[in-house]
Amino acid sequence: MVRGKTQMRRIENATSRQVTFSKRRNGLLKKAFELSVLCDAEVALIIFSPRGKLNEFASSSMQATIERYRKHTKDNQTHNKSVEQTMQLQHLKQEATVMMKKIELLEISKRKFLGEGLGSCSLEELQQVELQLEKSVTKIRARKNQVFKDQIELLKEKEKALTSENARLSEKYGIKPMVQASINKNNQIKDLNNTESNPSSDVETELFIGLPETRLKRPPSNK
Repeated sequence: MVRGKTQMRRIENATSRQVTFSKRRNGLLKKAFELSVLCDAEVALIIFSPRGKLNEFASSSMQATIERYRKHTKDNQTHNKSVEQTMQLQHLKQEATVMMKKIELLEISKRKFLGEGLGSCSLEELQQVELQLEKSVTKIRARKNQVFKDQIELLKEKEKALTSENARLSEKYGIKPMVQASINKNNQIKDLNNTESNPSSDVETELFIGLPETRLKRPPSNK
């Protein structure tokens, strides 16, 4: 009779599961013993049953084997960490080298834009520098004009707000707006200056010394 292949899944029947555990546990312990004897290997085996019962086998000392395992694991972790740190350091060195080259190229470009170190430049390189400078100047001027426009608009908005507030306060307290009063005052001063400086004024003044009759009848002069 050919034995069927065992399916690798949990045995649902509790009795069958316990019988299978006992058989395979004993077989595993036997294999561990055989491996330690035949191959002179240090073997340690720990098994916990479904109910929590401990089953173990050690070819020498369980505690000594566990300590050896911990030391070996720690050494491997230290080695792996050292290898990882070495790889990271190499990667950082490569990145630093690349960054230094980029910084050097940027410094060369900066000197070219400042008009320095142009002696070794070819005609094509000079044309590229000139084109880039023209583009930069165009962008700077456009940005400057935009900033001016924004500031002008902001000042206009502030002026409107102040004018509106001045009119509101003037209406509230029954006084002339400060802006209009200032304009009227300036116009009055301007008119006064124009009057004083106008040579074709209609006002005539004469200065006479003596009595009124003398002023009306003057004696003829003897020549």
